Amino acid sequence: MTMTKSTIPVDQLTPDEARDELAALAAEIAYHDELYYREDAPVISDAEYDMLRQRNAAIEARFPELVRDDSPNRRVGAKPSAQFGTIRHAVPMLSLSNAFDDQDVRDFTGRIRRFLRLADDAPLAFAAEPKIDGLSISLRYERGRLVQAATRGDGYEGENVTANVRTIKDVPDVLSGDDVPEVIEVRGEIYMTHADFAALNEAQAANGGKVFANPRNAAAGSLRQLDAAITAARPLKFFAYAWGEVSGGKPPGDTQWEIYQAFKRWGLPLNPLMRLCTSVDELLAFYHEIGEGRAGLTYDIDGVVYKVNDLALQERLGFVSRAPRWAIAHKFPAQQATTTLRDIEIQVGRTGALTPVARLQPITVGGVVVTNATLHNEDEIARKDIRIGDTVVVQRAGDVIPQIVSVVTEKRPPSAEPYIFPEICPACGSHAVREVNPKTGKVDAVRRCTGGLICPAQAIERLKHFVSRNAFDIEGLGEKQITAFYTDGLIRRAPDIFTLQRRDEASELTKLKNREGWGATSVAKLFDAINQRRRISLDRFIYALGIRHVGETTARLIARSYGDLETFLSAMRAIGTDPDGPQFHELDDIEGIGTTLARAIADFFAEDHNWEVIDALREEIEVQPMERAAASSPVAGKTIVFTGGLTRLSRDEAKAMAERLGAKAAGSVSAKTDLVVAGPGAGSKLKKAAELGIEVIDEDEWFRRVGEV
Repeated sequence: MTMTKSTIPVDQLTPDEARDELAALAAEIAYHDELYYREDAPVISDAEYDMLRQRNAAIEARFPELVRDDSPNRRVGAKPSAQFGTIRHAVPMLSLSNAFDDQDVRDFTGRIRRFLRLADDAPLAFAAEPKIDGLSISLRYERGRLVQAATRGDGYEGENVTANVRTIKDVPDVLSGDDVPEVIEVRGEIYMTHADFAALNEAQAANGGKVFANPRNAAAGSLRQLDAAITAARPLKFFAYAWGEVSGGKPPGDTQWEIYQAFKRWGLPLNPLMRLCTSVDELLAFYHEIGEGRAGLTYDIDGVVYKVNDLALQERLGFVSRAPRWAIAHKFPAQQATTTLRDIEIQVGRTGALTPVARLQPITVGGVVVTNATLHNEDEIARKDIRIGDTVVVQRAGDVIPQIVSVVTEKRPPSAEPYIFPEICPACGSHAVREVNPKTGKVDAVRRCTGGLICPAQAIERLKHFVSRNAFDIEGLGEKQITAFYTDGLIRRAPDIFTLQRRDEASELTKLKNREGWGATSVAKLFDAINQRRRISLDRFIYALGIRHVGETTARLIARSYGDLETFLSAMRAIGTDPDGPQFHELDDIEGIGTTLARAIADFFAEDHNWEVIDALREEIEVQPMERAAASSPVAGKTIVFTGGLTRLSRDEAKAMAERLGAKAAGSVSAKTDLVVAGPGAGSKLKKAAELGIEVIDEDEWFRRVGEV
């Protein structure tokens, strides 16, 4: 998935354009959260990720009525992996807002003073510390003993990595001191030093293992091992910097700094560079001091964190969205170097996107050897006039994914020609086209292969997606097996997975058990794993199809709206026949879908070869319906819109309640709306309801009407 590129200023967006872009941003940010927090394999830089979130926040600020239930500002991180048990955080592990320059920091302290009504000369101290680039962890101590360790996860529920954390020498199994609370959750960062990272990668390469891209990925990958013995062999370290639940509700101190001193007494490791600052000028001086000495540190940092020192003031300031008002992360600018662009290669992704990748003369940037860089898309290449043979400035924005910042044109060789982006897919020879938004006429930044399932690049990636954890989740069919089976012609389409056993048993030639790396036992386990997945829920089935923009959340929305496979496919056939008919508009009106997503779904079901795959799958599997909603309630079959502030339940709870009662919860008021439930602060939706003559009731009347007073 390439980074969303919108050229329309936020203040010039129409409501429809804003709705579409918010849907696309929610899907894209969720995708990158998944890669960063769960897969430990980000594909864009921190700076690019921050741009996505800033764009999303700006659109939401201008169109508050369009804020989605799955808004990135309402979540942190990604859902924990099913490979580990899960732990619910007693106190959510939230994220931090970002500052990118000195003025942002001055604005931050100014907002705090205004919120607290403090005079400019009133004392206001901050605890400042380097922002470690590692993996966030929460350690629960009871009676001073470590009993539980969990990753951040989605901020509310994390992965249980207790056994692994116990192997880290920096994490004390027992806290020392007589003032340790009965229960305390200590939070901090698991990280790896540069020297240990280099030694690990050298050993991994020598043994044919995975070589990590950077210390952060190495630390995260080492901690998230199913075998704690592997974690024990990895040189992980820990810094403490925060806390969650504390018995009695009060930590042992009145300031951030006092808590740090308590941590130190108890035997928890603290970053020695932490500093107490009493003014914004001291904060900025500390930031620049840390930045200047950054290259000499033994571990990676990507900024400095400032926290209001007084805990009582923190309590008054509270939180906004997914972050505290009383803290901010001041990020470092990207590190840069100059090298030569040797070639531009085109990679074809699962959705058919043609992504250009720069092949570079190896260069060290920020202590890491860089050989490749992202070029995003053909517009980016044309805008920067990047040519093969150019001398280019490369940066590791956010210290993760390298990118080309600019071209040193005065060093351009005379033979360098403007790069012509291919219009033919390099993987299958099909035409590659750029989609056009039918409403705005805007051309998509990404060129995509039209080969669909005949394209080997897409086919392999779609098959990997089909068997992935949140789709069919077939154990034993990983990337290596899928690639090998596809290359050898054993599995070319998803239905082939479910006919593999029959074909293998009927074959008089080489049996699967005789292939290299296989045996009778492993083959039997594979067939058993496949057969266990012949029954699947509708939402997972929809997600497994690999429709562009359709992630887990969207798949669940669609599945809940249509209920069962027959109803869903009947509607999709109608959409495939009439892309702008009533069934398409019903799909578009589902809360959380939007026109962009609806159009992508319609495009998918307009292709005959996709129907061939679905029909073949239906011969092999059983798709189970979603839980049926109540059909006898007073609102069954009605379309309900909730707007304004609800006091007795959250917006999500209200929508879930409506669906449970057989109603459809829509996100916008239209002629198909039957009822609007309005709370305080209702705005444009209330006005629209009045124009259309739609009944409007308050929250209390809603409960009376459905019989749940």
